[in-house]
Amino acid sequence: MEHGLLLNALIYLAAAVIAVPIAKKLGMGAVLGYLLAGIAIGPWGLGLIGEVEDILHISEFGVVLLLFVIGLELEPKRLWAMRRAIFGRGAAQVLGVTGALCAAAMLAGIDWKVALIASLGLSLSSTAIALATLDERNLMTTPTGSASFAILLFQDMAAIPMIAVVPLLGVAAAEGSEQGWLGMLKVVGVIGGLIFAGRHLVRPLLRIIVKTGLREIFTAFALLLVIAIGLLMQWVGMSMALGAFMAGMLLADSEYRHALETDLEPFKGLLLGLFFIAVGMSVDFGVFMAQPWLILGLVAAFLCIKIAVLYGISKLAEIPRSQQALFAFLLSQGGEFAFVVFGAAETAKVFSAEVASMLVVVVALSMVVTPLMLIVHDRLIAPRYRADKKRQADKIAPNDEHVIIAGFGRFGQIVGRLLTANGIKLTVLDHDPDQIDLVRRFGSEVFYGDVTRVDLLHAAGAARARALVVAVDDIDDSLKLVDAVRREFPKLKIMARARNVTHYFDLRDRGVTIIQRETFEAALMLGRDVLHELGFGAYQARQAASKFRMFNLRSLDKMYPYYKDKEQFLSVAKQAREELEAMFALDAELTDTEQPAGWEGN
Repeated sequence: MEHGLLLNALIYLAAAVIAVPIAKKLGMGAVLGYLLAGIAIGPWGLGLIGEVEDILHISEFGVVLLLFVIGLELEPKRLWAMRRAIFGRGAAQVLGVTGALCAAAMLAGIDWKVALIASLGLSLSSTAIALATLDERNLMTTPTGSASFAILLFQDMAAIPMIAVVPLLGVAAAEGSEQGWLGMLKVVGVIGGLIFAGRHLVRPLLRIIVKTGLREIFTAFALLLVIAIGLLMQWVGMSMALGAFMAGMLLADSEYRHALETDLEPFKGLLLGLFFIAVGMSVDFGVFMAQPWLILGLVAAFLCIKIAVLYGISKLAEIPRSQQALFAFLLSQGGEFAFVVFGAAETAKVFSAEVASMLVVVVALSMVVTPLMLIVHDRLIAPRYRADKKRQADKIAPNDEHVIIAGFGRFGQIVGRLLTANGIKLTVLDHDPDQIDLVRRFGSEVFYGDVTRVDLLHAAGAARARALVVAVDDIDDSLKLVDAVRREFPKLKIMARARNVTHYFDLRDRGVTIIQRETFEAALMLGRDVLHELGFGAYQARQAASKFRMFNLRSLDKMYPYYKDKEQFLSVAKQAREELEAMFALDAELTDTEQPAGWEGN
C-alpha cells in the first residue's frame, strides 16, 4: 500500500514534470499541460492510475488552499466594497446562464426538472481553472480579473442553495423540510463559530506556535487549520472552498498573513496541479465513445450559450472591449461544483445514472477545451483588438521651444511632471490608447501616435523642439525612434532612458550621450539609505554610493568599445570586478583609520 502510494506519487510527478513544460513551451499554458498529463496516465490513456474518484476528492483540497490564500489577500472592508460586483454580476451570470440553458433544454423536449438542475450545475465555472489562469497571466488586478473573481465567489455561495434544492425536486422530496431547518441552523452555527475563532482563538494560537521557533510546526498548523475548516464546512453541507475563503479573510489583517501565504503556496500549487490531472483522468471516454456526436454537440451548445451570456455580462460590467472575449472564454467551462450538483441529482433520482455520467463528461470536456479556447483567443482574437488600437494619430497643436517626451509610462510621467512643475512646455506622445485616456483624465496633454513615425515627429514640432526625451518601454522602438530623429532632425538634442546595459551601449552607438539606466539611480539611492539605516553616517553612506556610481560609469566606458566582442568584453568586466574589490578593500582600510568630520560624519 505504501509502495502503491509512492508509485502513484511518482507517476503524477513524472507526468506533470514531462507534460507541463512541453505545454508551456508550445504556448498552451500549464493548466492544459496538467489536463493532458491526466488523460495520458488515466484509465483511458496508459491506465497507470485507477482510483480516479479518490484522487479527485483529495486534489480538491488544492482549490480549498487556493481560496484560503486569496482570502488572506482580501480584507473584509475590500470585500464589502466589492459587494455590488459579487451580488450584481454574480447573480446576473448564474441567473442568465441558467435561464438560457434551461430554455434551450426545454425547447429540446427535456423534462423541466432535469433541465433546471442541469442548467444550475452548468452555470457554475471552474474556480481552479479561472483563477489559476488569471494568476498565470498576471490578470488578477485587471477588470477581467476583478469581475471573474466576484462571479466565482458568488458561484461558490450559490452552490449551497443549489445542492439544497435538488432533493426537493427528487423522489425523496418529503424528507427534506425538517433536515433543511436543522441544516440551516448548523450552517449559521458553524459560520458564527468560524468568525469567533478567526478573531479570538486562531491568532493567539499562532502567536504561541511562532514563539516555539519551529517553522515546520507553523506550517503544520496552517495546514491543520485549512483542513479542519474544510471538513467542518463539508459536515454542514457547505463549500469547503467558501469556508476556507472566509477563514483566510478573517486572518487578512493579521501579522501572520504573509507567513501563512508563504508556507501554503507550495502545497497549493502542487494540489492544484493534481486537481487538473485528476480532472483529465476523470474524462470517461467510454461514455463519450458510446455517443460521441451527441456529447460533442452538447459541449458545443453549452459553451456557445454560456459564452454568449458571459459576453453580454462583460459589457454590463464595463470590461474593456479587448478583454471581453477573454472574460467569456475564461468562465465558460463547467465547474467542480457541477460534479456535486449532478451527484446529488442522481441520488435524489432527478437524473438517471446515464444522464449524470453524460453531464459529467460534458463538464470535464469543457474544462479541457477552455485552455484551447484561450489559445485561440491569444492567437486570433487578441491581435485583432491590438490592431484596432491603432487609431488615427491625434492632431497636435503647434508648439515650439518645447520638449517632446516619447512614451508616457511611469518613467515618462516623472520626467514630464518635473518639467511641467518648472514651467517647461511639453508635447507628450504615446502609442497606448488606454494609457492616453487614463492620463488625460488627470489633465495631462498626451497625444496618440506611433512615436517612431517621422510624420508624427514633424507634427509634434520636432524641428522646433528644445529636446527629445526617449522614454518608450520597447527597446526596438526606442532605437528606431533615435535612428529616425538622427536622420530627420540631426540637431535635435536626445536624452534617453536605457532599459539595460546592452540598450545603453546601443544608444551610445547612435550618438546619444545623455542616457539614464532606469533602475540604476534608484537602486543607488536605496543602497545609500540601507547603509545609513545600518549605522553608516549620512556622509559615509553618500560617499560610498557616489564612489560606486563613479566606478560603475567608468567601467561602462571601459567596456563599451568591446561590448560586441564577447571575449574582450568578459575580460574587461572581470578586470572591473577585481578593481571594485580592490576599491572596497581600500575603503575598509580608510574607514578604520579616518573619521570624516562634519555632516553626521563618523
